[in-house]
Amino acid sequence: MNEPAGLGPRLGALVIDWVLCVLIASLYASPNEKAWPAVAVLVLANTFFLGLFGQTPGMRLFRVRCASYPDGGVIGLGRGLLRAVLLGLFVPAIILNSEGRGLHDRLAGSIVVGVPRSPAP
Repeated sequence: MNEPAGLGPRLGALVIDWVLCVLIASLYASPNEKAWPAVAVLVLANTFFLGLFGQTPGMRLFRVRCASYPDGGVIGLGRGLLRAVLLGLFVPAIILNSEGRGLHDRLAGSIVVGVPRSPAP
């Protein structure tokens, strides 16, 4: 498994994902009037993308992925949903341990790691 991702790329990926979720949610609810639709979209998107592919669009841009801890596989939809709900609460994400795993990662059995660059052909 790769090294844990730094806080900068993780935060950058979350900002990109959050902006996308706010834009999607704004198609059916004004973010100025209701904040929960964007959080619901974030939970659904994280469950789907992390559970099946290990990366959200923001994570792909910032070259990080969420992997099962410690084996490095995909976390699956159940653990993806648990991690997404905890991330939606925001508090667990800022409580990091020495491995750089937030409380949401520890409870879901996941870790966010860097994705190495592919060698040029």
